[in-house]
Amino acid sequence: MDNLNVYRQLIEEILTELYSYSQGNPTPGVDAEIICDRDHDHYLLLDVGWHERKYVYAVFVHIDIKDGKIWIQRNNTEINIAERLRESGVDRDNIVLGSHSPFLRQFSGYAIA
Repeated sequence: MDNLNVYRQLIEEILTELYSYSQGNPTPGVDAEIICDRDHDHYLLLDVGWHERKYVYAVFVHIDIKDGKIWIQRNNTEINIAERLRESGVDRDNIVLGSHSPFLRQFSGYAIA
């Protein structure tokens, strides 16, 4: 199995795990959703719906695969997704912390781009 398919599988496993946490204490009227676009390599975990009189749309995790690297665009969870990927065998040079500025990425220990 090539890296691309391995990366896709790892990302989907992480999102599924995080999704299962949200199901333990769901907000009435709000659904957690996993969105996996394998054709364009975009992966999201979000909440969407209505809670009382307030519309909820919140992206908790957004991960892309670009140029053979995993870009963590947003991680609003307590799980360190980059370290989870490392523990699963993904090389640091193939993980980009996309939500960090290009300047700060050089100090992250992960890929700059």
